[in-house]
Amino acid sequence: MSDGAFRVLADPATGRDPATDAARELIAGLALRPWGQVAASVYESARLVADAPWLPGHDERIGFLLRAQRPDGAWGPPEGYALVPTLSATDALLAALADGGGTRTHLLAPAARGLVVLSGRLLAADARTLPDTPALDLIVPALVESINDRLDRVTWEQLPTPPLTLPPGLGVDRLRAVRAAVAAGAALPTKLAHFYEVLGAMPTDAGPTLTAVGASPAATAAWLSAAGPDAGPSAHAFLRELIRDGRGPVPCPTPITVFERAWVLSGLRRAGVAVNPPAAVLDTLTAAATAATGVATGEGLPTDADTTSVALDALARLGRPADPAGLWAYETTDGFCTWPGSEDGFSVTTNAHVLDAFGQHVAAYPDADARYHRTVERLSAVLPAHQLADGPWQDRWHASPYYATACCVLALAEFGRGGAAVEAVDRAAGWVLANQRADGSWGRWGGTAEETAYALQVLLAAPTGAPRVTDAVARGHAYLHRPAGPEHPPLWYGKELYCPTAIVRSAVLAACRLAAVHVPGADRSVVDCGYQATKTST
Repeated sequence: MSDGAFRVLADPATGRDPATDAARELIAGLALRPWGQVAASVYESARLVADAPWLPGHDERIGFLLRAQRPDGAWGPPEGYALVPTLSATDALLAALADGGGTRTHLLAPAARGLVVLSGRLLAADARTLPDTPALDLIVPALVESINDRLDRVTWEQLPTPPLTLPPGLGVDRLRAVRAAVAAGAALPTKLAHFYEVLGAMPTDAGPTLTAVGASPAATAAWLSAAGPDAGPSAHAFLRELIRDGRGPVPCPTPITVFERAWVLSGLRRAGVAVNPPAAVLDTLTAAATAATGVATGEGLPTDADTTSVALDALARLGRPADPAGLWAYETTDGFCTWPGSEDGFSVTTNAHVLDAFGQHVAAYPDADARYHRTVERLSAVLPAHQLADGPWQDRWHASPYYATACCVLALAEFGRGGAAVEAVDRAAGWVLANQRADGSWGRWGGTAEETAYALQVLLAAPTGAPRVTDAVARGHAYLHRPAGPEHPPLWYGKELYCPTAIVRSAVLAACRLAAVHVPGADRSVVDCGYQATKTST
């Protein structure tokens, strides 16, 4: 399915495409907020409360944590996704209690509720059942240790004092080994910088020109706290800017400059939305074509195949096709890894995006080397092999199967070769049809605009015009045009689940446009599309 398959929608009164106007506004935001737009993080904001109370906005971050606590005492999304943010927030409240000298007794009750839900439920789960969020095996032992140390030093009768225990199957050996290596100055994978706040030592290569340690406010603040008040003026400025923008709470990950720009531009162009990004936005993607191993999500993170592939796809859709040869560095016996030599598990969405990148190249250059064609054929078989029995895909970078399924279906529908690719797309569309909610939405825990957008993209990529599909698309499109509800839930994998608001907004916008083309008489206006999130951006 090519960009040309979607005709331009024009407003009958003005002759303008409302999706293009909305996209223009969204892309302007990419240039105005170059670090990216990400919703406020409980985990990161709590780390600043605990580790950097000297930063401006301390009381505002405490207030944010109090407002974000759930009625059951936990923080964050459902299931095991609540463990990391609840540990971080509880530890932060205990730190604020200790620092407050008796002036913060209003924090006792929420801290106690956090301790109860941790000891009674969240830490009781077997480690094998916990979500595979990055560095969970470092973060959880570090925060359990910190909370227990704080409880040993307090005398508040309102706080339960028995020590917390680690989830069965989770130990401290890896945390101790990494801490010892960092303290000894060992060369560690670049991506570990993202978690320096729990490693007990700071990066030896950090200096006065450093902006952000590991694209993380928490890691940056921990380094500043350890390095002293005169260190890192650029890092100080980075945190102050984040704090000013969010009025206290901070996001994570950030910066996500290339990640955000690649996903927004690729998704909008794929949906046939006309975009004309400024040169400053496009230039950040060109390293995907020129650097030996591609580009990173943002400053402070390692280069990766996922961001590189989507950046290459965006460039191709914008008329700047580039050779994806740099992706060979990520090839493995199973497909393509996200980071070479330092990744556990297999990402179907990374491999779907690699298929997009190579598919674009062979479409533009049919006489390309046979290796490129073999890669397209290989991934056309690899992705169906990872499809679940009932039709969806699940991935390690997003909590919702609708995201993974949309990534795989879009790549296979446009570039896939062979019967397995066709069958996989059909099975995925059948699964989506079977799981639409009564209100027209889709979602893992409840209907969301983001997941509904992905579901619509799956249905509209499948080569079928069945009335049942048209009805489902019409109902999903109507759901996206309802007034925005509560804050959009975080679904993307980081230290905790997070919400990259501009990326989610672009996915919803793309789905609105595609559905409006497909459904006769559909509302062609581009409204907020049912999307709302509290943004912390720069």
